[in-house]
Amino acid sequence: MAEWTDGRECGLAVVHPWLCDAMGHLTTRHYLGMFDDASYQLMMMVGYDPKAAAVERWGWADVRHEIDYKAELAAGAAVRILGRITALGRTSVTSQLCLMERGSDRISALLTARTVCFDLKERRSRPLPQAIVTGCMALFGVAAP
Repeated sequence: MAEWTDGRECGLAVVHPWLCDAMGHLTTRHYLGMFDDASYQLMMMVGYDPKAAAVERWGWADVRHEIDYKAELAAGAAVRILGRITALGRTSVTSQLCLMERGSDRISALLTARTVCFDLKERRSRPLPQAIVTGCMALFGVAAP
């Protein structure tokens, strides 16, 4: 857990039986769903305002995911997700999310994602809003290039 001392809690969940595969473990599609929910919370922590973004017609587009599965989660497990921003580009954010079992802090999965700020009208990338850049610097010490 020491490597995650700078992560911010951005999700809590329960592994319900209907989220499990035939072997009784959390199935891969639901890991991604939990990570997706947590990523929205993480973006809001660094300044994303979904109402303002809707008015300005921009949003987020995930362009890369890499998931490392470390330990299985069985039905009934309570989990938490920690997140952090690790890099900023002109138009993108690189984040890491860590899903762990509550109580033991055993890491179950790690996600590294690249997410692009996306102009919904022009259908192309756009520069990150200054509020996001400022929030990433304040919370994680990460600056834009």
